[in-house]
Amino acid sequence: MSKVTIVDYGLGNLKSVSQALIAVGADPEITSDPRVVVRAERVILPGVGAFRVAADALRSQGLADAVTDVAQRGAPLLGICLGMQLLFDSSNEFGQTEGLGLIPGTVSRVLSHDETSPAVRSTHIGWRTVDMNLTRSSLPDVVGVHPGASYYFVHSYSAKPQNEEDTYATVIYGGKAVCAVAGHGNVMGVQFHPEKSARAGLTVLESFLAL
Repeated sequence: MSKVTIVDYGLGNLKSVSQALIAVGADPEITSDPRVVVRAERVILPGVGAFRVAADALRSQGLADAVTDVAQRGAPLLGICLGMQLLFDSSNEFGQTEGLGLIPGTVSRVLSHDETSPAVRSTHIGWRTVDMNLTRSSLPDVVGVHPGASYYFVHSYSAKPQNEEDTYATVIYGGKAVCAVAGHGNVMGVQFHPEKSARAGLTVLESFLAL
């Protein structure tokens, strides 16, 4: 049974992530102790809420350094939703805020104010199919994300990887491509919620367990 450490910094949907991991045969451990995170076999960084609040919480609890250490020693690290955004260099949500800097790039609004309309809201909510970065043909086996599968999204901000090869998959919203999956080495993030994405989402977690 694969051990997975879920980082608890006060803003993640911990129970649903934990239950999804149990459903695919994992042994999840929820912790806010940096010493436990540093030693973890593999780590999930969940998140729901605002980037600045989350980044401050991670740093104040010593968890930012712990997650960075996990990435630097090569252990598999998965960010979910806001957890994915925290992996990047910075976000401009409620002012410029520094992220963990594990994937080069920034985070900004999914759609600018002039791109929204009564029919297209600033918050991207709902089930969407993804398009894979075809230059990375081995990715479905690595991240468990497949073209044509649907995943559940809820977010107003999205990541913009600096390097094209770090964008694993995109989703179309408001007529533009939005980063749905990103990765850099052993660090990966999904903007959707795998724990709320039925069988397709569980497949993503199973693939993470196999890394």
